Amino acid sequence: MQSSELFEGFTQDTFSALGKSRVVYRIGTGPAVVVLSEMPGITPSLLTFARTVAARGMSVTIPHLFGRDGEAASNKAFLRTFREVCVSREFTLFATGSSSRITKWLNELARHEHERCGGPGVGVIGMCLTGGFALAMMVDPVVVAPVLSQPSLPIGRSDKKRRDLALSEEQKAAVLARAANGVCVMGARFTNDKLSPADRFVHLREVLGDAFIGVEIDSSEGNSWGYPLDAHSVFTDGQDGRDGSPTTQAMAQLLEFFQTRLAS
Repeated sequence: MQSSELFEGFTQDTFSALGKSRVVYRIGTGPAVVVLSEMPGITPSLLTFARTVAARGMSVTIPHLFGRDGEAASNKAFLRTFREVCVSREFTLFATGSSSRITKWLNELARHEHERCGGPGVGVIGMCLTGGFALAMMVDPVVVAPVLSQPSLPIGRSDKKRRDLALSEEQKAAVLARAANGVCVMGARFTNDKLSPADRFVHLREVLGDAFIGVEIDSSEGNSWGYPLDAHSVFTDGQDGRDGSPTTQAMAQLLEFFQTRLAS
């Protein structure tokens, strides 16, 4: 159940496009950043992340995509939300060479937020299941600062799926054209993360070259900062808040990425 204290400082609205209406939460002022929740949904740690971005002079918009807003992450919540997503036609979880339908609705939201907030464009960050959505949304010129945090789709262990970017050939061509025109893509993951395979970042570097800024945090056994082998969420539950730590540095790099590319 949503708690008013958890959402303190946020406004709640409804955005409608392409025949679909969704609740959106907003906080902050300045150029727009669309934050796409990871599984199992809009958790307390995601709200903390949104406040961190807003505190750096940006207007953050979080659309409800799945799950129960405000519920803490747990195995039970994850499994329930995964079942919800599996039966939805808006999400493509296993197919290669294809993005999820919901990215078209999200592009409509991004354009709306750009009109509302102004600036040179919009930043977008996807996480885990939504991690690759920012790349698919990059086909729209309004998205000028796309971030892929632990991108996990398509799901599967084959070499093809581990490298796949969840883009159609047409979308891939559009992404390459935008990268050639100076748009950079940032990605972040823990090195031992099985849900977001290293092969995907290798492929991103092959495809985008210097236009891809890949941040990979050592989570191998015995790593110097003590990150667990199953570390996954770079900017939410994985943030440790320690001075000089890799996750703290990744957060600083992310905020600079948004600020630099969204500055008027």
